[in-house]
Amino acid sequence: MRPLLDNFFNPQILAQYGPSIIGGFGTTVAVALLTIFSGVAIGLILAVVRAMRIGPADVLITTFVDVFRTLPQLVVIVFIYFGLPYAGIQLSPFAATVVSLGAVLAAFATEIFWAAIQAVPQGQWDAARSLGLGFFRILFLVILPQAIRISVPLLTNRAIAITKGTALGTAVALPELLGRAESAMAIAANPSPLTLAAALYLVFFVPLVVASRWLEALGPARR
Repeated sequence: MRPLLDNFFNPQILAQYGPSIIGGFGTTVAVALLTIFSGVAIGLILAVVRAMRIGPADVLITTFVDVFRTLPQLVVIVFIYFGLPYAGIQLSPFAATVVSLGAVLAAFATEIFWAAIQAVPQGQWDAARSLGLGFFRILFLVILPQAIRISVPLLTNRAIAITKGTALGTAVALPELLGRAESAMAIAANPSPLTLAAALYLVFFVPLVVASRWLEALGPARR
């Protein structure tokens, strides 16, 4: 038992490297929250634009969705961080990671919201038109509230999956949780920092997973 504690829960090593790892945890949480906020907001906006059936905009949005749903998250992060400077745009590791993961989440969110809008029965449109409502009032007051309720469980699961990609920020020197834990583990030649990192990941992601399951359970009742 003592060797296990010394290897994975060494108090001296945890005390030495704990502050740095907790600092990385703060960065991870900030990146994850900004990714969720920006990705969901942009996805909703793009889905609304698609609902307007504007030909050129629909083509551009579909292309954006297909590209960012296909590319690995690491490729997107590396391209944005190292590629944009050639266009005169220099982003920090933090900003590059948020923009990259936010774009990936936005692509998935757009498709999820769009599918949910299409899932609302056509009769809802027809009934609203019979009351004299215009297109935008129908979309925002009748269709979109139902579509958002339909999409929440799937969107929550996708957001959790993508925000785990914050660990990929180490590729562009983002001082996030896993990167700091791995550095500390290499220096100390002991996996205790990684144990702390795993515990902090659980602290952040377990509530999101529980909320996701709760929303999934409520989904059918809401619809």
